[in-house]
Amino acid sequence: MLKTEPVLVRSDISGLKLASRGKVRDMYDLGESLLIVTTDRLSAFDVVMANGIPFKGKVLNRLSEFWFKYLGVPHHMITCDVDQMPAEVRKHRDVLRDRAMLVKKARTFPVECVARGYLIGSGWKDYQSTGAVCGIALPTGLRQAAKLERPIFTPATKAVTGHDENIGFDQVADYAEARGLILADTKFEFGLVEGEITLIDEVLTPDSSRYWPRAEYRIGISPPSFDKQFVRDYLESIRFNKEPPGPALPDEIVRKTSDKYLEAYRALTGKEFGT
Repeated sequence: MLKTEPVLVRSDISGLKLASRGKVRDMYDLGESLLIVTTDRLSAFDVVMANGIPFKGKVLNRLSEFWFKYLGVPHHMITCDVDQMPAEVRKHRDVLRDRAMLVKKARTFPVECVARGYLIGSGWKDYQSTGAVCGIALPTGLRQAAKLERPIFTPATKAVTGHDENIGFDQVADYAEARGLILADTKFEFGLVEGEITLIDEVLTPDSSRYWPRAEYRIGISPPSFDKQFVRDYLESIRFNKEPPGPALPDEIVRKTSDKYLEAYRALTGKEFGT
């Protein structure tokens, strides 16, 4: 059984230069490299909640590490092992263990590249109004959550067009489905590292991807997502206005959401977190 987990909603690492804070990740500039610290912050409806989710940051970080290694494409990760990081990082190992990733610096493409295997979310809305997704025509008569004949890759720039085959969406989707999850869609980010197009940021985590429990998949509905569904449902129930600041989440919602992230890690890696 996992011990009680302290929650990190904000990192303040003395001796390191803070480069930026995102909704979930804090980034530190180490000169030749960057340190990404994945906190336990959670955003829903683009608003960060007041309290964090135990294990969330560590699960996201370790799942990204898992997928970077699995995919076999150029990526920016150097290591997630704090003991292999520079001395100024190692002194903070108790805070950073499992939630820190040392990465190569990249010149980021300012786009999101979405791979879609199912017709859902903004893709479904696009299809309803135009019969296409991001300009890619699809057969008529498709229903919500329908599986596409083949995955489509919709980058917003020509710079990364054609790299869907290198990512191997079908291979990843088959891997997830064999473990009880359907990968409906996912977002990738790319950058240039020493002139090479490189996969960066997080990859195939519950935050950047839409995973559905295979047993609950039904065509014609929006199946429950394998991540923040409890939080979204709670916020809708209290009629949250979707404006900052985010409310504090009840303990039960926090616990259920934490369990869901841990369940995703277990399903995808075949291991309990921390083993």
